[in-house]
Order: sequence, then structure tokens, then C-alpha cells
Amino acid sequence: MSMTITNTMSSLLRHKQPLFFLMPVLVLFVSPVHAEWFQEHRPIMGTRITVELQLDDATKAKQCKEAVFKEMQRIDELMSPYKEDSELARINREAAKHPVKISPELYNLIERAQHYSKLSHGAFDITFASVGYLYDYREHIHPSDEVIKEHLSAINYRHIQLNPKDLSIRFDKPGVRIDLGGIAKGYAVDNGIRILQECGVQNGLVSAGGDSRIIGDKGGRPWMMGIQHPRQKPGVAVVLPLSNTAISTSGDYERFFIENGQRYHHIISPSTGKAVSDTISASVIGPDATSTDALSTTLCVVHAVAVLVCSQGVGTDRNTPRLRRHHHRCAGENVLFIGPPGAEGKITNHLKVSQAVVVYLELR
Repeated sequence: MSMTITNTMSSLLRHKQPLFFLMPVLVLFVSPVHAEWFQEHRPIMGTRITVELQLDDATKAKQCKEAVFKEMQRIDELMSPYKEDSELARINREAAKHPVKISPELYNLIERAQHYSKLSHGAFDITFASVGYLYDYREHIHPSDEVIKEHLSAINYRHIQLNPKDLSIRFDKPGVRIDLGGIAKGYAVDNGIRILQECGVQNGLVSAGGDSRIIGDKGGRPWMMGIQHPRQKPGVAVVLPLSNTAISTSGDYERFFIENGQRYHHIISPSTGKAVSDTISASVIGPDATSTDALSTTLCVVHAVAVLVCSQGVGTDRNTPRLRRHHHRCAGENVLFIGPPGAEGKITNHLKVSQAVVVYLELR
């Protein structure tokens, strides 16, 4: 690894700041505060959901947390491809046979997913599930090259036909399946934050695995969000002071197994039907978690070792050594890169990033 976290960790320990882990990819450094805070974790959507908030009323705080967890459960029941009675499962069963009318909520999220597919020229593609469903990471099962070849043509976001007149969806090819795993958790996080805001919460956090969104600050200071090192656990690659923003991290270490030295993980390249092999981790900071969730998945597919894309400027940890800074102009916007020269062109040209700061963490 070309960078260390020793100085960062030592500095934090000198100040005796407690350390919490937001599984699987974020580490949250919490500063001491004087006001009362409420925090709770629950397993929903196949990951750990965290809700943390600051309120004067303990009863109201409990009600607000409960409302967030209830919303997470509702979205899981609506959008899980593994629940036979979910609306998304019904789409996968029927949409290749005839148009399927769906709820406005699900229609809008699929439409948004299609937007990111077009933006990334197919790097983000919810039809990856046409092959992705053949993997079972708990049982260490993966399809053979021959089976992948049989199903690969079904991966193409253009196979999804959306009809805005009757809010229906149809697949124009047999064998097409969709999975919203690259965007649904971010969407759920955004809904959770909306609920907290409706409760009157000014300072709080909702996290679903690698997708988090924060409002306000932490005791008058920014939330200190650490991106977990993908190969050193526990370990922190970089620490970021954030407030009123969302951050998502995708990586090859969330759901995976290793067989004969090869890592099989859940981020599938639409072009090959296989786990991406050139990416360890990608993080995105932006105004909402739905966007950052989709874009972090996208960046894993476009072959950057580890990338942090920020829609707003963000400072980097001054104690992170051996990072080379390169300034570059892309599409008329200022873009900051940290990492090897030349990487910036691949990323920005592919995604047409504008008004962004990119931090490239060289982790190999």
C-alpha cells in the first residue's frame, strides 16, 4: 500500500476520540458532545442499518428511529429480488412476457437507475442481475464461463422498456432480470433522512452498510467519516470531515469468496458477467445517497483502483502521507486528483464528471 494510516490513528487516539464502525465500509470518528444523542442498529436489507440523531425528547427520538427502520423494511419488501412477493420479483417473473404495471415509486427509481446507465455508457446497469443471480456468495457458488456466455446478452439496460403513460415496465428479451442493489440502499437512506427532518432533527445520520447521509454536525464539529481500508480490517484509508452530505463506498470486500486464489464478489461487470477485477474500492460524496450509491458502483466498474468523487469540495486528511497531488481541468471545471498521473482522464472522460473533486487513493 502506498499510504499509511498510522499518523491518522495516532492523532485520534491522543485525543481519546471513541471509534465506531459503520459496516461494511465506513468508519465514523465521533467527537465528544454535551447534548444527548440516540443511536440504534438493526439488520435490514441484508446489511446493518444505523440511525443516530440528536433530540431533547427521548420518547420522540425513539419514535423517529422506529419510523426510519419501518421505512427501511418497507423498501426492502418492495424492492428485494429475493422476496417472492416483492414488486421487483414480480417484474423479473413477468416483464419478459408482457408489460407490468408498477408503483410510481418503483417506476421512478428504475427510471433514475436508467439515467445512470446512460450517463456511464452502461457501466451502471441493473440488468447485471441477468447473470448476477447465478452467484451465491454464502455457498461459494459461481457460474462457469459457458453459463455466463449463455446469459450475457441479457445484460443491457436498453432491454428495459419503460412506459410513462401507464407506469409499466417490459423487457424486450427473455432472460432479463433486474436488481436495484446498486441504488436501493442509497434511496432508503435518503428516505430515512427525510423522516428525521420531518421529526425536527437537525443533526443526525442514517447509514445502510456502505451508504450514509448526514444532516447538521456532530457537537458543533463536522462528522469525521473514515473510509475503511479494503485490505486491512480494521483499518482506515482516509478520514473526511463532512456535514450535510451523503457518502457511499462500494468495494470488492463486502460480499465475496475466494476460490483458487480468485476473488468472486458482488460487483459484476456488465460487459463480462464476472466480478470486476481491477477495482478494490470506490467512494462518492454528493448531495444525496441515491446518487452516491449509484456512482460508487459505477466507479468500481470503470476500473479505478480506489476513487473518491465529491460533488462538493472536501478537504483531505493532512496526516495521510505519500499522496501526490495533480491538478487538472476537465470540461471547464476544476478537478483535484490525488494519485498517479493519467488516471483522471479515464474517470472523467467516461463519466463526464463536472463540478467534482476526485481523490484517487492508490491502495496497491
